[in-house]
Amino acid sequence: MRYAQLTTIVTFAAALTVTACNRSQPAEQSVRDEAAEARQRMQNEAAELDKKVADLDREWNEMQAKMADEKNKATAALQAEIKEDLTNAREAVADLKTTTEANWWDRHEQRMERTAQDIEEDVRRFARRWAEPKLEAEGTIGSSDNWEARRERFARRMESRIEAMENALKDIDLKGAQETEVEDTRARLKKMREDTDRLHNATEEDWWEITRERVDDYIERVDRSINRLDDDKG
Repeated sequence: MRYAQLTTIVTFAAALTVTACNRSQPAEQSVRDEAAEARQRMQNEAAELDKKVADLDREWNEMQAKMADEKNKATAALQAEIKEDLTNAREAVADLKTTTEANWWDRHEQRMERTAQDIEEDVRRFARRWAEPKLEAEGTIGSSDNWEARRERFARRMESRIEAMENALKDIDLKGAQETEVEDTRARLKKMREDTDRLHNATEEDWWEITRERVDDYIERVDRSINRLDDDKG
């Protein structure tokens, strides 16, 4: 009798185990399906950005052909800036394809730092006065090494640099080709502030959206810069 009871208990336990395994399998499959869908979505979005960069290249080639027939054309400095922007856009899309949850923040910081440095060089060319940003202000948010603290320190540092550049561009009144260059610099600076403001409410789970939007917005800005070349006469 006790043997029969033991057999019944073992059989019942085995049945419960099988049932639990059967229940976990659909859940695990669902997680795998969702991950596969996310990877496919990312690949599709990267491919769309690839196409947008190819369109930029065609647009730039057409603009160069148009300017070759004009006496008044964009300054050499602005044309060089557009060429560099196109190279950066291609690199940004290529990097996007290999960006992961593990490496996205370091890449994001590096890209924004490089952008800030490029803009600052242009600002210094036009500014009558230049005051170095007070980057030590970033230390007021603590020394914790968690992601939220790193994000805030970086955002504060960027805000200090942006404010210094915005102040340097105030009251600059230029005409012709140089006016267009300054307006292009202001547009780039405005975009950097928007990217920095967005970081304050960002979470680590937003890594793909933040990275993709940064690349997409960069491509859109280059497109506007190319279109502004028609106004760069002087």
